[in-house]
Amino acid sequence: MSERVYIFDTTLRDGEQSPGVSLNIQEKLEIAAQLARLGVDVIEAGFPITSKGDFNAVKAIAENIKGPAICALARTAEKDIDRAAEALEKAERPCIHTFIAASDIHLKYKLRMTREEVLEAIEKGVKYARRFTDYVEYSPEDGSRTDPDFICRVVETAIKAGARVINIPDTVGYATPDEFGSFIANIMNRVPNIDQAIISVHCHNDLGLAVANTLAALKNGARQVEGTINGIGERAGNVALEEVIMALRTRKDRYGFHTKINTEEIYRTSRLVSTLTGMKVAGNKPIVGKNVFVHESGIHQDGVLKERTTYEIMNPATIGLTVNNIVLGKHSGRHAFRERLKELGFNLDEEALNKAFERFKDLADRKKEITDRDLEALVEDEIRRVPEKFRLEHIHISSGNRVVPTATVGVHFDGQLVEEAACGDGPVDAVFKAIDKITGIAVCLKHYALNAVTGGKDAMGEVVVRLAVRDKVFVGRGLSIDIIEASARAYINALNKAVFDFGDEIVGETWNGNGNGKGE
Repeated sequence: MSERVYIFDTTLRDGEQSPGVSLNIQEKLEIAAQLARLGVDVIEAGFPITSKGDFNAVKAIAENIKGPAICALARTAEKDIDRAAEALEKAERPCIHTFIAASDIHLKYKLRMTREEVLEAIEKGVKYARRFTDYVEYSPEDGSRTDPDFICRVVETAIKAGARVINIPDTVGYATPDEFGSFIANIMNRVPNIDQAIISVHCHNDLGLAVANTLAALKNGARQVEGTINGIGERAGNVALEEVIMALRTRKDRYGFHTKINTEEIYRTSRLVSTLTGMKVAGNKPIVGKNVFVHESGIHQDGVLKERTTYEIMNPATIGLTVNNIVLGKHSGRHAFRERLKELGFNLDEEALNKAFERFKDLADRKKEITDRDLEALVEDEIRRVPEKFRLEHIHISSGNRVVPTATVGVHFDGQLVEEAACGDGPVDAVFKAIDKITGIAVCLKHYALNAVTGGKDAMGEVVVRLAVRDKVFVGRGLSIDIIEASARAYINALNKAVFDFGDEIVGETWNGNGNGKGE
């Protein structure tokens, strides 16, 4: 009988540390709910001591998400643990994850502590966390670069103090598979009380070895994997959970492990995280990349048509990818639309269905054939809208290679239609400047990306922008066959998120009182 491997998801904590990613509470709740449907064992919801926003997000997830254990990160300091415990107060299964570095390089340059002082901090921190919950995890930061003898003392101390899970992180992605496997085996063989805890691993991908290191650790005694959806995270990111999960499933003959993951939710979870973080999944990304189940070579196509397993080691249906021969277009009815959405995993209430159907019909008038990817993008865009302080009404562009690009934009704002015009370095820049005049919000465009949802001349354009407003970054997303319109929608979507977060006080910060009071 195969052994169980536990899945610890840190998309909402370590994943959100990706440069330019900033999720609001509603977005974090939506991801957490999907992670619960995916079947992860633990959701690390955040680091409550770091900010009020992080605290509130952990608290909201703890109160609303049932099934997985909800985990909060804390240093070994009592104030950190108190804050984590407060955020987790309503959790069905609270977990406090406490950490302090153990490698000599961290002790010398960052902590300025001796080994004995670190052991004392571990003992005190774990014991204090146990006052609030019996589910305590401890991590020695930079574990893979810690002296092998000292790491055994660290693990033994944490388990003796009451830690149920010991996580060994490869914090900077420095380890190699044979090295990391031996490192875990050393701990399993030398720590006398190792049978009282589960060994977990948290591998970063700086050398592209996160999945290999994780699998090597499992072969040598680890039984929990910590990572993120799509492998997002700071620097080169974390181990991609979907890759480990499908490696264990596909090569069960080799590893002999199983998880409790509902793999048919993998694709949907990947898309959700990609959409809300604004981090596009590469086409050649294992498991969830758009090219994984696409065959262009004639030899490959012939083989797959005769027998799928000639060139596919996984059935796309196992990760939630479906193939449907029903083509939706402008003559399709509401019933066919509803049923196709259900097959794609969307169960909309009547109001949301009506709005999505209206947008579908509008798109169908402009695009001959609507693909599943079009539907997914359209519905996701519709159901994830924040309250609209600003709503795009119209755009007029004058542009060319010998004229100064000029945009006139109309936006519904506080019950009235407000129009402004602006010039820019290109039509998109001109549109953004006109919107800035209307809203009066001080923003800095940090990132702009344009992607085609599908192929063809009539493909929908998906624009993702990141706007810095005050001290936060907001991701906006817009869809349209017209890329200028998609750009405007993405920009306004990000501004609406900023107003939702900060309130109306940010509106009009840059106005100078001329004209109608909403422009220069």
